[in-house]
Amino acid sequence: MVSGFQVSFFFFVLGYLVCGSLAGDPYVFYDWTVSYLTTSPLGDKQQVIGIDGQFPGPILNITTNWNVVVNVKNDLDEPLLLTWNGIQHRKNSWQDGVLGTNCPIPAGWNWTYEFQVKDQIGSFFYFPSLNFQRAAGGYGGIIINNRDVIPLPFGMPDGDITIFISDWYTKSHKGLRKDVEKGVDLGVPDGILINGLGPYRYDPALVKDGIVYQIINVEPGKTYRFRVHNVGISTSLNFRIQNHNLLLVETEGSYTVQQNYSNMDIHVGQSYSFLVTMDQNASSDYYIVASPRFVNSSDWAKLNGVSILHYSNSQGLATGPLPDPPNDYDTYFSMNQARSIRWNVSAGAARPNPQGSFKYGDITVTEVYVVLNRPAEFIEQ
Repeated sequence: MVSGFQVSFFFFVLGYLVCGSLAGDPYVFYDWTVSYLTTSPLGDKQQVIGIDGQFPGPILNITTNWNVVVNVKNDLDEPLLLTWNGIQHRKNSWQDGVLGTNCPIPAGWNWTYEFQVKDQIGSFFYFPSLNFQRAAGGYGGIIINNRDVIPLPFGMPDGDITIFISDWYTKSHKGLRKDVEKGVDLGVPDGILINGLGPYRYDPALVKDGIVYQIINVEPGKTYRFRVHNVGISTSLNFRIQNHNLLLVETEGSYTVQQNYSNMDIHVGQSYSFLVTMDQNASSDYYIVASPRFVNSSDWAKLNGVSILHYSNSQGLATGPLPDPPNDYDTYFSMNQARSIRWNVSAGAARPNPQGSFKYGDITVTEVYVVLNRPAEFIEQ
């Protein structure tokens, strides 16, 4: 015979398990189809790789500790893997989407990725990791937001803007792959794309008419967070916005000491996060530029990715020369710029107690030391 105590204990355990499951980290589900699309980023029709009919693909907008489930259907004519650049994949490296940890998804088949963005924040991107497919697209952004208990180390921006910059070839990724396998140099790209689109016609001698370009609409006086990713295959790019400062606040999951830059070298695979305040008079639109670095040929000099920053009260189209890039012959510029970036150790981490101790409440605190870091200062001797 079952006693009242046993019945009560059963319901207590059941209630505990139910509450525990409801209190767990959230799950989000995505169902994607990867397929070829026909588009004209540089004016001529070509085949690109899109996701759910989008090029670039959809943005994963998630929060620290969320569990992400992405069912990927491969509608290409060759095997596929998607890799989640910068996601740590603790204890589940087989979800990372690279050959050796994942078997490729055969054409016509699907695979369900499942991973947790444990203790992570920041700006990342995903892309296809096989068969040189990244040269045809297939990439998209990953935004990992702070949990409510972890404050941002800056004011909440008025908007969030993701930008993909990349070198681009009109030759198919299969043709490029054959060249690489034969040891043939890729040569000069056919263009630089911003968000999968070609350049604004800033110079009729260099940019043909009819190319669709990116327009980013903003409001005067507001501050936006720009998450900029170099998703290309071989070209370092310099990113800049005409007459606007780039306040660096985060790179690939780490908050940085906040510093202003007029431009930033972003190398292949890198992601940077800037705060940009719309503090200009909007006498015209402004250029957003991505230009190649470490090249000195006249053919390369013609390549510029150009999109438009459009204030709601803009009084005209962008005209005139592009903002100047760094000197390509200054070999130390990019190195010194990278060295100037400092991790913000004063900002909250992705966890409220990153050391993982559960006994701090039992310790009598007698002294508190706050560790700060700031940009280096040159002392003359």
